[in-house]
Amino acid sequence: MSRIAKYPVPVPKGVEFNLSSGQISIKGPLGTIARAADPNVEVKKDGEQIVFMALGNSNHANAMSGTMRALVANMVNGVSKGFEKKLTLVGVGFRAQAQGAKLNLQVGFSHPVVKDMPEGIKVECPTQTEILIKGADRQVVGQVAAEVRAIRPPEPYKGKGIRYSDEKVSLKETKKK
Repeated sequence: MSRIAKYPVPVPKGVEFNLSSGQISIKGPLGTIARAADPNVEVKKDGEQIVFMALGNSNHANAMSGTMRALVANMVNGVSKGFEKKLTLVGVGFRAQAQGAKLNLQVGFSHPVVKDMPEGIKVECPTQTEILIKGADRQVVGQVAAEVRAIRPPEPYKGKGIRYSDEKVSLKETKKK
């Protein structure tokens, strides 16, 4: 059995767990997330915990039991606390503005770049050079942050661009005469 799947997922107060016809749905104060359950994994609620067991003895069932446990733990965490990614803009004149469900970026191009946020994602700009992306679904928050970073990734000579706040950009040495 997967070592990760051995640990049950605690369900905090205010979070509802529902399993019906191979679909796991979790509802909490920050929203609802649904995901298809793997047919090789048995998922059941045991009091205030969700327990995962691999069906069969195959390596695939064993691996999927740990994967399902991690995905459901992220779902529970997302609807109760939420996830956030922080991005930083580095460069002269680089600015970001949050306008409702849109992110307006001025990152050295001749035109401003407008990025629409998917449903369930909130974007905030505490300062002109910081972007906070928040949401309940960890995968979507990470994907949106990666798409925003891809607009202008940090370049290796001056370090200008959009980077994660905890990202270390190693700068190259410039060409010598």
